[in-house]
Amino acid sequence: MKDEAPAPPPIRDAATIVLVRDGGTDRARVLMGQRGAGAVFMPSKYVFPGGAVDPGDRSVTPAAPLPEAERRRLVQLPVTKTAPSPEAMAAAAVRELWEEAGLMLGRPGPWPGEAPADWADFASAGMLPAGDCLRFVFRAVTPTGRPRRFDARFFLARAEDLANDPDDFSRATDELSHLHWIGLAEARALDLPFITEVVLAEAEAVLREGPQDSVPFFDNSGPESMFRRIA
Repeated sequence: MKDEAPAPPPIRDAATIVLVRDGGTDRARVLMGQRGAGAVFMPSKYVFPGGAVDPGDRSVTPAAPLPEAERRRLVQLPVTKTAPSPEAMAAAAVRELWEEAGLMLGRPGPWPGEAPADWADFASAGMLPAGDCLRFVFRAVTPTGRPRRFDARFFLARAEDLANDPDDFSRATDELSHLHWIGLAEARALDLPFITEVVLAEAEAVLREGPQDSVPFFDNSGPESMFRRIA
C-alpha cells in the first residue's frame, strides 16, 4: 500500500507593506530586508515586511479608516473560509512593519479597550494604526507545492506617514536582517522572490502614474493558476 501524500498546507491570509520614501520614481527608495537562511518560507530572499494576519488584528480599530475604494477591493474574491475584514488586513500590515522594522504607521489616540498582546507596545506609545495611508496595490496566493501558502495583500505606503524616524530600526525584531532603503532599480539586483519582483514593478507603476483602475491578483488557490483584476 502506497503512503498517502501529505495534505497541502492551508492557505493563510496575510498582509505586506511596500514602504517607499523620497518622492517620485527617479529618487524613490523602498524598504527591504533579508529572510534568514534557515527560514522555512523563502530563505535568504529579500522581501518587504509582512506576514500572516493574527487573531488580534481582527479586533483592532484603526485611527482612520481605509479609503472606501480600498475596502471594496479587499473584500472581493475571498479564498479562505474566514477571510479577515479589510481593517484586519490593514492592521496586520501595520503590525508586521512595526515588528519587523520597528517603524510605526500610526496616529495618536487612545485604544478603546485592552490592546491584543501583539499590539501592546504600539498601544503603550499612545498610537493607533493608520488605515487611511495604505493603498491596496497587489494580491497573490502562493502556488501549490510550497511549505507554506498565503493569500497575501500588498499595501503601498509612504515613509512620510510614519510616526517615527524612518532610519531607526533599533526596535526591529530579528526576523529580517539587512534592513535598508534601496532605490527601485537597485532593488531588482537583490535576490528576490518572483512575486516580489512583480509587486515592485506594480508599485513603481503606481508611483509614476498614480492609482490604477484595478488591482492585479495572481490566484493560485485552485487547480489552475489564474490572473485576475480586482476593480
